[in-house]
Amino acid sequence: MHHNAAFRCFAGCPGRYLLTQPIYRCPTCGGLLDVAHDLDALRTRTPDAWKRLFEDRYRRGPWPLGSGVWGKREWVAPGIPDDAIVSTDEGGTSLLRADRYARSIGLDELWIKQCGASHTGSFKDLGMTVLVSVVHHAVRQGLRVRAVACASTGDTSAALAAYGAAAGLPVAVLLPRGKVSTAQLVQPIASGAIVLALDTDFDGCMAIVQRLAADGVVYLANSMNALRIEGQKTVAIEIAQQLGWTVPDWVVLPSGNLGNAYALYAGFRMLKDLGLTTRIPRLAVAQAERAAPLYRAWTTGQREVRPITAGDTLASAIRIGNPVSAPRAIKALDEMDGVVEEATEAELCDAAARADRTGLYTCPHTAVALAALEKLERRGVVRRGDRVVVISTASALKFTEFKVQYHERTLPEIESTWANPPITLPPDYDRVLDALERHAAAMT
Repeated sequence: MHHNAAFRCFAGCPGRYLLTQPIYRCPTCGGLLDVAHDLDALRTRTPDAWKRLFEDRYRRGPWPLGSGVWGKREWVAPGIPDDAIVSTDEGGTSLLRADRYARSIGLDELWIKQCGASHTGSFKDLGMTVLVSVVHHAVRQGLRVRAVACASTGDTSAALAAYGAAAGLPVAVLLPRGKVSTAQLVQPIASGAIVLALDTDFDGCMAIVQRLAADGVVYLANSMNALRIEGQKTVAIEIAQQLGWTVPDWVVLPSGNLGNAYALYAGFRMLKDLGLTTRIPRLAVAQAERAAPLYRAWTTGQREVRPITAGDTLASAIRIGNPVSAPRAIKALDEMDGVVEEATEAELCDAAARADRTGLYTCPHTAVALAALEKLERRGVVRRGDRVVVISTASALKFTEFKVQYHERTLPEIESTWANPPITLPPDYDRVLDALERHAAAMT
C-alpha cells in the first residue's frame, strides 16, 4: 500500500511541503507546521489488521521495525527507506503499574510510562530518530547542511548528538551555561557534538538557533520542527497497545516547550480516527511553578500563551518561559478536555521522594507530573476509579545531584521531609544492630 505524509500549515493555510525540505514555519503566515497523513490510504487496512501488524513488529520485527517508532512507520514517516533510518531501537518502554504509590495518593490504578528507559535516557529519542532519519535521507538526496542544531536544557542535545553521531552528521548544541546537570552536559560532549554553553537561559539559546536556521546555517532540530512530534506521538500508540488497545481516562504529562502535549494528542487522535480505539483520554499538563506560562494562560482563560522569564527550578529540562509549541498545546487541551496544573519546588521534591519510597526512581520533571496529579486528585478532578497514566520523561540517573542534595538536606528552601541520609557508624556489631532495629521500628 502507498502511504504518504507532508508538512502543512498548523493554522490551515494552503500548501503541502516535502518532509525532506528544511522548513519549520508556514511560508504564508509564519505559523507552526504539522505533518499531514493520508488517512484514506491508511484506512485501506482495517483496525484489526493494523493491530496485528503492530503486534507482529513490536520489539521483535526485522530491523528497524522492532523499534517502537519505526514499527509504526506508516503512521510516522512513510517513504523513508530502511537504509536511511537511524535508530537505537527506541521505544518499547515499560508501562509500569505503580500500585503502592497509587494507594498512597488515593487512586486505584496508576501507570508510569517509562520513557526515560531509552538509549540516551529520555523521551527525546522518539522524536530524534525521525528527524535525523529524514535529514539523513535528505542529505543523500542533495540537502547541504553545516550542522543539525538545537537549543537544549539537556535531553534534546543528548538525543540529537547521539543520533547525529550514528548517522555521521555534524551536530551543534546550544546550552544555557550552568543550567543542565553534569550527566546531561557530558552526553553531547561524548558524542562529538560542538557544545556551545551560552550565558543565557533556554529561551535565549532558542532565539539564536532559530536565527541560524532562518539564515540557512543549520538544520533546526528543536520540537518546533514537526518531525519531532511524529516520533513522540508513538508514546500514545504504545500506551494503547500496552493496555490491550484501550486508552486510559487521564494522561498526565510534565511539559516545558509543550510539543509533547500535542504529540500525545496526535497519537491518540490517529488511533481513534483509524478505528483502533473508540475515544481519546483527558490530558493534564504539569508545569513547574517558576516556569509555568501555559498554566498562567490556561487558568485565566487566555488563548495565547504570553512569554515569561522562567525562574530557577529543579525541573531544569522544563525551565522554559517562551514555549514554541504553545499553540499546539492549546489545541491538544481543547481536544482532550484538558487541564493544566503547576507544582512548587517543595511539592515536586517531596513527590519525587514519596514516589521513590514506593520503588520508583523519579526525575524532577516526572515529579512535577506526580505533584500535579496529587493536587488534581485532592480537588476531585481526577477520581479514585480513574485509570491514569503518568509520562515519565527522563531517567532519574541524569539527576543524581538533585537526589543527593535532597537527602543531604542541602537544597535551598527545601525541607526534605522524606530525607534518608546514610548513617555513618564504626564497624561495631551492636551499633549496626541498633541502627537496623531503629529503622525497622520506624517502618512499622
